[in-house]
Amino acid sequence: MQKKIIRKLQSWSWLFPSLAGVLIFFVVPFCVVIYYSVLDNPVFANFVGLENYLKLFRNTAFLQAAKNTAIFSAVAVPISVILSLIMAFGLNSRIPGKSWIRSCFLCPLMVPIASVVLVWQVIFHYHGTLNQITALFGAEPVDWLKTEWSYMVLTVMFLWKTLGYNMILFMSAIAGIPTDILEVAELEGAGEFYKFLHIKLRYLSPTILFVTILSIISSFKMFREVYLLTGDYPYESMYLLQHFMNNTFKSLDYQKLSSAAVLLSVVMIIIIGILYLVERKYGEDVEE
Repeated sequence: MQKKIIRKLQSWSWLFPSLAGVLIFFVVPFCVVIYYSVLDNPVFANFVGLENYLKLFRNTAFLQAAKNTAIFSAVAVPISVILSLIMAFGLNSRIPGKSWIRSCFLCPLMVPIASVVLVWQVIFHYHGTLNQITALFGAEPVDWLKTEWSYMVLTVMFLWKTLGYNMILFMSAIAGIPTDILEVAELEGAGEFYKFLHIKLRYLSPTILFVTILSIISSFKMFREVYLLTGDYPYESMYLLQHFMNNTFKSLDYQKLSSAAVLLSVVMIIIIGILYLVERKYGEDVEE
């Protein structure tokens, strides 16, 4: 009995630094944010309940930012996951130059964001490289960063940044699929589509969940690139939630900022929870 108590104390002593760090830098600040979201202002600190949240839903800037962020994540994240999965299966086969291709797709992880944005500005500027190329075919120049096409620029930038890392994660997961199960399925007469749908995808489901969550988080972190490209107030279709929060922080409107942060956290928790339930249901027989 005494040995068990000593072991538990030792375990907690090793965990304490990490738990203290999470508590101090994550849990306590988040509780402070929730506290500010139900006050009228930080000086008088009068409790107003959900009034700040109701005001937020009547704010046109917030609604525009939430709409753009939701559409961008709903479009870019599935494309990123599906393309990286296809690329992983392609590079897992015997093709020439596989290592060179893999290295090329990992290059975005090694390039500083400021340098990437500079290249993107050169390409998509009104007098940039892309317009010079399209002009050869008689097309009119387009201001890619200040029209509806800006949404496409944001999506392409997101894919360029995330595809390589997601592909490496999928390649590692593909290598872990038991070959004996695939061989048995082939002997039983299973086709490639059946093996992919009922065997490979089931073993890849935890990695698909992980990559999807990472991609969702990355889609909410595209603020840096857009900010460096277009500043505080980009074209309407590129105005994201983090632009709204950044501009709200500059105006010292802590109640609006805190309410938006809490809502964003709740939405993220719900989305991740749904993804976990789907993955658990789909891959439960694999775990057994």
